[in-house]
Amino acid sequence: MTPGSEAELAEAIAGASGPLCIQGGGSRGLAVEGEVLSTRALSGVELYEPGALTLVVKAGTPVAEVEALLAAENQRLAFEPMDHRGLLGTEGEPTIGGVIAAGISGPRRIQAGAARDHLLGVRFVDGSGQVVKNGGRVMKNVTGYDLVKLLCGAHGTLGVLTEVSLKVLPRAEAEATVAVAGLDLPQAVRAMSAALGSPYDVTGAAYDAEAGQVCIRVEGFAGSAAYRSGKLAELLSPFGRAEVQPQARDLWQGLRDVSAFHGRAGDVWRISVKPSDAVTLAPQLQADALQFDWGGGLIWALVPAGTELRSRITVPGHATTVPGHATLVRAEAKTRARLGVFQPQPAPLAAISEGLRRQFDPRGILNPGLMG
Repeated sequence: MTPGSEAELAEAIAGASGPLCIQGGGSRGLAVEGEVLSTRALSGVELYEPGALTLVVKAGTPVAEVEALLAAENQRLAFEPMDHRGLLGTEGEPTIGGVIAAGISGPRRIQAGAARDHLLGVRFVDGSGQVVKNGGRVMKNVTGYDLVKLLCGAHGTLGVLTEVSLKVLPRAEAEATVAVAGLDLPQAVRAMSAALGSPYDVTGAAYDAEAGQVCIRVEGFAGSAAYRSGKLAELLSPFGRAEVQPQARDLWQGLRDVSAFHGRAGDVWRISVKPSDAVTLAPQLQADALQFDWGGGLIWALVPAGTELRSRITVPGHATTVPGHATLVRAEAKTRARLGVFQPQPAPLAAISEGLRRQFDPRGILNPGLMG
C-alpha cells in the first residue's frame, strides 16, 4: 500500500486486518512480517523559512531533495544522517521520515546533537488510525517536546510519521581535517579524547582501525577552521605526525556511511559504549574489521555471518556486561530472527516500552516484533 495523503494513510491503518510493515523509501532493509505500507507518496515541502531556520516537510520526501533545498540557501541538516544503501546493498531512496523514525545521526552528532535534538514537531497516524499532531512548526512554538522525541527512534512502532518539523542550521564556510596515522586503538582513543576535550569545537572524531588513522574535523569560517586545525595539529603532535587536510568531505562521507565495509561478506553490528570502554571491549569482539566514531563511543564491527556478538560485550575476566547496546544492522533474515535486531531491554524499561506500544498501537499491527 502506498497512500497518497495523510487521510488515506489513516484509513489504511484503521482498516488493516493484520500486521503492517512500515517503510519509507525501503533503504534500511528492516522488513518485518506484514503487508508493506509505504509513506513514499507523502512527499513535498510544507513550509521552509530560511531566516527562521525551520523546515516542515512530509515524511516521504527524499533526503536528497531536502538536502538540495537547504543547500540552495546555504543551510544543512546538522545531524548529518547516514545513508545505509552501500552498507546494506539496498536500492531504495532514503526519506526524511525514515531518518527520523530510525533516529539516524552521523559523525557531527558529537557537536551538533542527534536527529531528535533537531526535531521540533511531528504529525503521525497511530495504530488505531487516528491522526496525532505534536510539537510545533517553529522553534518559538514547541509544545509536547517529549512526545516528539519519543517518536524519533521508535522505528514506526508507535505511529507512522506523515510530517516532520525540523530545525536546520547554516552550512559551514570551510572545514579542515587533522589526520594522524600509525596509531593503535589505545593511542587513538587518547588522541580523540584530547581533541574533544580541547576548546577547538571539534565536529568529527573517528578512527579507522584497519588504516590505523585518527581523523579530527573542525568547521566554521575559513580563518577559524585554519587556526583551529593548526592548533589541533600541535595538540596531537605527541601521538605522531599530524597532517592537515583543508577539504576531506569524501573521507567523512565514507566514515559516515561505513564505506570500508561495503561489499564485504559478514554481519555488521553497531555498538554504542562509553569511549573509555572501547579499548577493553574491542579485543573481546574478535571482529574481522572495526571502525570507531564519536570519539570511540560508536563502534562498527564486521564479523562472520551468524555471530552472536552481544555475548562478547563483557568486561575481560568478568561476567559483567559493558554498559551500552549493540544493534544488528546487517545480517540474513534468519540471523535477525534468532538474535533480534535491537539490544534486549532490562525488564523495567521493557515494561514501559510495551505499555507505550499498547497505548499508541493497541492492536500491535505497526512493525510488530521489531523492537522486541
